[in-house]
Amino acid sequence: MFEAVSLISKIMLPALLVFIPLYALFQRVPIYESFIEGAKEGFPTAVSIIPHLVGMMVAVAIFRDTGAMQFYLQFLTPVLSFFHIPEEVVPIGILRPISGTGSLAFVESILRTHGPDTFLGKLASTIQGSTDTTLYVLTVYFGAVGIRNSLYALKVGLWADLIGFLASLGICSILYL
Repeated sequence: MFEAVSLISKIMLPALLVFIPLYALFQRVPIYESFIEGAKEGFPTAVSIIPHLVGMMVAVAIFRDTGAMQFYLQFLTPVLSFFHIPEEVVPIGILRPISGTGSLAFVESILRTHGPDTFLGKLASTIQGSTDTTLYVLTVYFGAVGIRNSLYALKVGLWADLIGFLASLGICSILYL
């Protein structure tokens, strides 16, 4: 079963890269011109979201570099130990909604220190895959289409990230402990 899935995943991307141009050719769609037209339409969108991205990157850098995360972790330590949540993975849960790269740096640190086949390594990887960069997504996508009131989407996204974090903890505890 695993070998079949592995084979399909290896074939799928090259197959799509061949199928899409062939299909467009069969439908007599001018491939290159369509690509250029799409790129022209996308460029203003990319330019319009740059201020939002810069603002988000500055906020992430301030949060990380000022020690604010370590400050908040101090207060969470008793709660974490009560619920048996490893302190090493909490920065991933905190940073993942803000910055995928920032949380990935913590995952890499855990993998390097503890190893990928340890409970912490598997838990960190599962958290990284089960949560999303909510603030980045809201900044980029809502900024691109001009939505100003994103409070409800923010609440739902952050709740989903918390549930993803807790589900990762629960599932990894069942499977790997």
